[in-house]
Amino acid sequence: MTALAGTGLRVARGDRQVLDGADVALGPGELVLLAGRNGAGKSTLLRVLLGAERPDGGAVSLHGRSLAQWPPRARAREIAFVPQEAETPFEYTGRELVALGRHPHRQRNAGLQPDDLAAIERALAAVDAAPFADRPVTTLSGGEHRRIAVARALATEAPLLLLDEPTSNLDLEHALRLVLLLRRLVRAGRGVLIASHDLNLLAPHCDRVVLLHAGRVFAAGAPADVLAPANVQAVFGVRSEAPGGFFPREFRL
Repeated sequence: MTALAGTGLRVARGDRQVLDGADVALGPGELVLLAGRNGAGKSTLLRVLLGAERPDGGAVSLHGRSLAQWPPRARAREIAFVPQEAETPFEYTGRELVALGRHPHRQRNAGLQPDDLAAIERALAAVDAAPFADRPVTTLSGGEHRRIAVARALATEAPLLLLDEPTSNLDLEHALRLVLLLRRLVRAGRGVLIASHDLNLLAPHCDRVVLLHAGRVFAAGAPADVLAPANVQAVFGVRSEAPGGFFPREFRL
């Protein structure tokens, strides 16, 4: 069953076609990796699927209904997003930022309720961010800030989760912990779509890979098929071979 689908998506920036007829689908209980070169259109595709950017062509549907027909708060309860770079215009603490993830569930001008507070604590614990959650985010390291951004999306408790380079700035342990957390969410029935360059870490844990190239889907399917040497050569311009030295390694907690 498909929960979120984009069909024939087109986005232009001046004379440049960022998305050129891209199709992508995400269902409950699957972890999908969106891969491709810089500038392939991955971040734009996520924003279009989220409803943050209107496509010039094509359509997005959420649970079989046009995304444009969903009220913003209702849509935000269904799809949570971790942007590539999270801006913090105010001197928020980490916990205050995570609390913003509960906004779609709260009545106007209402304070945090017990279920909101519980969701915030669960999200912080999930990414091991509780120890620094009450510090101003301006004092956090890049990796700590990244974990707060992920926790904010988790606090929404949306059934669909879109993440743009979620492992950037994370050390090896926390990057692996995040991937395993996402797998647990998928086993519990959520749908997760990740745009990332970290193929070695993420591909072994994904159900499908969508390979984006020049705004179009070059290949989609099982990781071993999509990331076959011929596809990697065509899209990334590099050879893909079995390791002959110390790296890459298989990492486990």
